[in-house]
Parts: sequence; C-alpha cells; structure tokens
Amino acid sequence: MGAMAGCLDSLGQTEQESEYTVSMPPVGDVEFSGVPETWAANNGTWAGMGVALGQDPPEAVYLTERFHTQHYEEIPGLSIDKEDVGMDSLWGDELTTEEFLELSEDVDVFIMDPNFIRGRTDNWTEDDIETIENTGTPFFGNSIFSRGYEWHDYDYLTLYEAFEYLSQVFQEEDRYEAFETLHDEFQNELDDIVPPEDERPSVAIMWPQPAEEPETFSPYLIDEGTSFKQWRDLGVEDAFATTDVEDFHAGRTEVDYELLLEIDPDVLLIRGNEQKSADEFADTVVSHMENHNVASELTAVQNGDVYRGGPLHQGPIVNLVLTERAARQVYGVDEELFDRDRVGDIVAGDL
Repeated sequence: MGAMAGCLDSLGQTEQESEYTVSMPPVGDVEFSGVPETWAANNGTWAGMGVALGQDPPEAVYLTERFHTQHYEEIPGLSIDKEDVGMDSLWGDELTTEEFLELSEDVDVFIMDPNFIRGRTDNWTEDDIETIENTGTPFFGNSIFSRGYEWHDYDYLTLYEAFEYLSQVFQEEDRYEAFETLHDEFQNELDDIVPPEDERPSVAIMWPQPAEEPETFSPYLIDEGTSFKQWRDLGVEDAFATTDVEDFHAGRTEVDYELLLEIDPDVLLIRGNEQKSADEFADTVVSHMENHNVASELTAVQNGDVYRGGPLHQGPIVNLVLTERAARQVYGVDEELFDRDRVGDIVAGDL
C-alpha cells in the first residue's frame, strides 16, 4: 500500500497476506494474493480513484498529460508531481505487449480495461492479454469515460460504482464510504443551485483543432460516461443532441465555425487546454475566436461564455473540483460547494 494509506498493524498485515477475489465486468473474477502495492492505470479516471483511496500514484498511465494532477493542488496536503514520482506514459506511437510484459515485473495490477487496448489498436489479441496476465499481473478495469465505443458491449459503470469496486481491490472500503457520503452531500448542494430546466444553457463540448487557434472541432455528445458527469449533474442542455452531429468517439466527426453558427450554443466548452489557467485560455483560444471573422459571430463568444470544458478523464477528487468550476462557469456560483479539508482528511486516512 502507498505511504498515504498509513501503516498496517498486525491484523492489517494478516489481511494483506490473505487471498481475496473482486468481480467486475468485463474482467470477471480477479484473484489477489494480497493488497496490490504497485500499480499501473489508464489515464486519470481510474488513476484518480486510486489516489483518492490513499494509494501512492501509479507507476505508469497511458498518457501522463491526461492525468490532470494539477487539480489536486486545491486539496490541502495533496500534491502529485508526475516527474518527481517517475510516472511513465505507456502510449507513445503505440501500445506494445513488450512494455506491458516488462512493466508486469514492477507492478502488481494493471488498473485498466483490456478491451480498451484491443478496441483502440489493431495489433493486440486476446492471447496477448492472457500472456501478460500469466505473469501474475492481472487486468482490472472497465472503460467508463465515454459510452461512444462500439466494442464496449458489456455493462458500463458510474464513477462511484467503479470507485467502489476499486476500493475492494485496495481493501479501502472505509475510504470509499467516506467519499460516498461527501459526494451525496455535494449532490444536495448542486440540487440547490441548478435552475429550472427552461433557464439552463445549451452547451457544446468540443476538442479543438489545433488546440490554441482552432479552426475545426471534434464534437462530444453528453452521455452517461464519467467525463461528462459534471455537466449531467448541472443539468445543462446538450446543443448537439437535437442535431445530426455524430459523437467523435463513434464517427471521428468534425465541425467547423459555420456549422456552430447554425447551432449557436449558449456556451462553448473547449477541451484539450486543461493545463492552462483561465487567463492563459482567454489569451489563446478565446482571443483567437474573438478575432475570427466567423467565430466572433457566435453568441457564446460575444457573451464571454467560452470556457475550458474539463478533461476526458476524472476521478472522484478531480470531479468535485471540476463540477464546482463548472457551476461557476454556467451558473455564476461563487461559493465553495464541498469541504476541501475533508477530502484531504479522507485521503490521509482520517475518516
């Protein structure tokens, strides 16, 4: 277990050495001979759950730039420097079985959906997955950030359903339950600030091409995936939902400013700029739109309602931070909506 999780007493040590099984779709029954101490993850979705459960950061993720640890700086006592901890990116030009076989010597579990790897690459087979698992390092994960992939033909999980399963892997059910209580309280706060349906804005969530001076965008339709959780919880209207625009995950679709002007959403939510501050985003993406002959005609641009749209991957802590930020963006909320000290206490094991 990670240092943040605290020391095990003699009883805990006995529990750690006992065997147990955790079952979850699509991986089924996964047996553990002891609590995993080292691990690799996908990007920020499952990696963030592990951090919330008091574990040391993962040894590797698919892409380190998509594990947005800068949001942890809002939580007292919680900070992760990916370079300092030596976190590696697994996905360069492609994912290879060789790097997984090598990594399996250093980690106890791959917290990632093996079907995501097979669904996103042409050179992986089920035999490759079995070869890696035969080293003694199992896969445990379910790809839940989007529901747009055709190959995902098994049960999806909500963020907190997945979080509960992972708490069983790390034997940290008490931390999960503390977060669940805090999340329930947070949802009650949101219920008080979300206006009636006819007063909620229409939003377009997009990935810009290129990132800082976009001319086209990859559109995302708000679905039940975890990367849209804050927007679902805030009840916004999806500007693409009543159009013929296809979700990027399903069809690699692109939209341009002319089409956006026809739809004319109240708010534009631009992804791919999460590493920027609000001011840096305004000085690049927003400035470009304000000076663009077509983009400048958009209602959202004219009203100053172009914002960073949040990352594709978010665990429980980042979701709290981003949902509060989203409430400021679309509803003008200026108070804190969750107890940051309490989050830090739970991660530290002060339950």
